[in-house]
Amino acid sequence: MTKQAASRHVRPRSLHEVAERTRSGQTFDPGLREFLDEFYSHPERRQDMIADEPCAVGAVQDAYLAAVAEHLAECWRLRCPDWVQSERRFLQRPFFAGGLEDLKATLLVESPVAFRRRMLFVGRDVLDRPRRLSAAGDR
Repeated sequence: MTKQAASRHVRPRSLHEVAERTRSGQTFDPGLREFLDEFYSHPERRQDMIADEPCAVGAVQDAYLAAVAEHLAECWRLRCPDWVQSERRFLQRPFFAGGLEDLKATLLVESPVAFRRRMLFVGRDVLDRPRRLSAAGDR
């Protein structure tokens, strides 16, 4: 594997980096999942990983990144960054993950507060990753 190819496989180390990668053409969802793996694997770096404001990448993603930062801060007792309160980090219309009409009622109830207040409706375990299970003891 070339050095350039290897560098593409480094997981994002911050939400800011997830947004930068998205803006440069990488897909948002896999980048966010890789960030979460990194977040759960490195408790000593968690605060820094959510601190820097991500660049704008689209209304839904901008709100989603703020919800992720706010929810992780609450769950892991971190300081919530000020940038999550920016007006552009809130949607004007509801967004339902998955796009399945039958799930809307469930998502309305299950969505964590940080997502729901931004009109993002997701499952209750939206940020769960396999690595989190092994990292849960370090709260």
